[in-house]
Amino acid sequence: MNENVKNNISITLTEVAIKKVSHLIKKKGNLNLKLRVFIQGGGCSGFQYGFMFDEHTNKDDIIFKKNGIQLLIDSVSYQYLIGSEIDYKDDLDGSKFVIKNPNAVTTCGCGSSFSTYK
Repeated sequence: MNENVKNNISITLTEVAIKKVSHLIKKKGNLNLKLRVFIQGGGCSGFQYGFMFDEHTNKDDIIFKKNGIQLLIDSVSYQYLIGSEIDYKDDLDGSKFVIKNPNAVTTCGCGSSFSTYK
């Protein structure tokens, strides 16, 4: 077993997010896809969240498995996401994945960027 596989989830995927990821993977017709979540510089508050589907796993990826879904997070992004919850919202503001991040000290109004500094 890959030492980077985490079945004791320190990053939570809600049931709604799991269903949406599963639906999108089936819609794309490639059951080898995994959801990659990452942090990159930019956004209103300093860092912003990124989401993409990926077939490949990198050496430094932390892999979370839940209900047949694999979540990939690179080791640098992981330090900013520990304890986070990934959800999927479909409301008047639109449809998107959202992250409730206990490490974020400030966030922007749309919730897509954050800062860990006061």
